[in-house]
Amino acid sequence: MAALAQWHITQGFPDPTKTPNVRQMIKGIRVVHPAQVKQAAPLLIRHVEQTVEWLESEAAAALDRGDYKTLLRHRHSIAMLLIGFWRGFRGDELARLTVENTKAFSGEGITFFLPYTKGDRLHEGTTFQTPALKVLCPVEAYINWVTVAGISKGPVFRRLDRRENLAEKAIQPHSLIPMLRRVFREAGLPEELYSTHSMRRGFATWASAHGWDIKGLMSYVGWKDMKSALRYVDASVSFGGLAARAGPALLKESS
Repeated sequence: MAALAQWHITQGFPDPTKTPNVRQMIKGIRVVHPAQVKQAAPLLIRHVEQTVEWLESEAAAALDRGDYKTLLRHRHSIAMLLIGFWRGFRGDELARLTVENTKAFSGEGITFFLPYTKGDRLHEGTTFQTPALKVLCPVEAYINWVTVAGISKGPVFRRLDRRENLAEKAIQPHSLIPMLRRVFREAGLPEELYSTHSMRRGFATWASAHGWDIKGLMSYVGWKDMKSALRYVDASVSFGGLAARAGPALLKESS
């Protein structure tokens, strides 16, 4: 429907998907054929910790034995995972990050500028900021990656071929899922559990469980529509995190 609507609009025709007859038909289809919306599982913070811990140990071992290509691959994975999680970036947004539009300061924070995003319909450009963290830090992960890779311009996340040679071109968004699943599998996690959207959903769920209000979350991630934002928050995981911290007191108050 979105494709049909866009085609009619670009051709100068009225959008047929907004007519009462079409809306009523779609509503009827949903009533007769209800279906649960499929969503990526939110990436759990403990799985982020497990994966990064494994990658860091492998990177250290590669450095000790002088294995530059393996070191490069693991630094690439750490940076992609931590930036993708803490910034809630989509796969296409990770692919479009450039060194020229990224400013990182160790111990302070990192700033990304994207000329356009999915929610930026006027292509005015959007700036995203993330502070430095004591653990699982996206700032240090970025600095370590560009230092090892020797990158001073162009795409941040570049293709690595089968021989782990670094290309000049950016990764393809569709290649992120197999890359992430390979990393999760190597770290001892079920490889089919997560996708690229899992990082976005994982951060939204983590932020919700740690007291972020929906407006603050929307502003940080860049959501314009509250309904879209709420689809990314896993309420059961959020409640479970709060219950685990609050213990019996929260459950007693709820009852």
